[in-house]
Amino acid sequence: MKRDFLRLWDLSSGEILLLLKRAIELKSGKDANKCPLMGKSIGLLFEKVSTRTRVSFEVGIYQLGAHATYMNPNEIQLGRGETIHDTARVLSRYLDAIVIRTFSHNSLIDFASSSSVPVINGLSDLHHPCQALADLMTIHEKKGKLKGIRLSYIGDGNNVANSLIEAASRMGIHITLACPKGYEPAPHLLKEAKASAKSEIKIIRDPKEAADKADVLYTDVWVSMGQEKEAREKKEKLRGYQLNSRILSCANKDAIVLHCLPAHRGEEITDDVMDGPQSAVFDQAENRLHTQKALLEFLLTPI
Repeated sequence: MKRDFLRLWDLSSGEILLLLKRAIELKSGKDANKCPLMGKSIGLLFEKVSTRTRVSFEVGIYQLGAHATYMNPNEIQLGRGETIHDTARVLSRYLDAIVIRTFSHNSLIDFASSSSVPVINGLSDLHHPCQALADLMTIHEKKGKLKGIRLSYIGDGNNVANSLIEAASRMGIHITLACPKGYEPAPHLLKEAKASAKSEIKIIRDPKEAADKADVLYTDVWVSMGQEKEAREKKEKLRGYQLNSRILSCANKDAIVLHCLPAHRGEEITDDVMDGPQSAVFDQAENRLHTQKALLEFLLTPI
């Protein structure tokens, strides 16, 4: 039976730990010459432009011995009126799995409902679960554990924040999010996560309070793709939510800094923090490759 990965909660805590262990092995070079997905083809259907998601998946697919087929909706019949369901049925006949990067999470759900092969969420307006896997791997690498870690997210309560909440609730991470009023994470996801959380989940307004005694400080861009029309108003509301040296000084002395990239330096994060000794941002970006390879193995090879 095929499995999809549309949100972090599609995996149990035990499965996440298994994936992280495998990702660490892959990063170390173990099985570097093995090609467990030899002969398979993976589709990359991207409505949104991408650097890390596209390149990390294409490279990872190649390293696993498979072939990547990149598709822009405007270059296939989906962009000319073919239904999502028909496209999913057809692509399922050619491909062994499909990674989708899209604006609407509901479109992703519709596609997965008609696909007979695994569908992976490469980003949607509601979730960014592949990023959350890399975040968990980075935290584990730098801190040696996940359970009991204090993670503070500062900024817009977007898809990255939603997936971080799910990751924290699954893995026993205490998470505090500092967001301005009106820019909190999705209420229904927050309620769902709190109901089954193994840890504390808090939404507050003050970034300094959120950063207090944090082990990990995390931020993301203030304006995501597709939100350009509201950019000026949003940036004004988020002006006090910059991750800078003043906020970093409130955290634990050995706290690490994360950002899923791309960064708008000087807006949500300053150069001195982004490039400073506590930054793990580029390790975090690299870990997209390793966690996604582990995920593809998990979904496409028999256990």
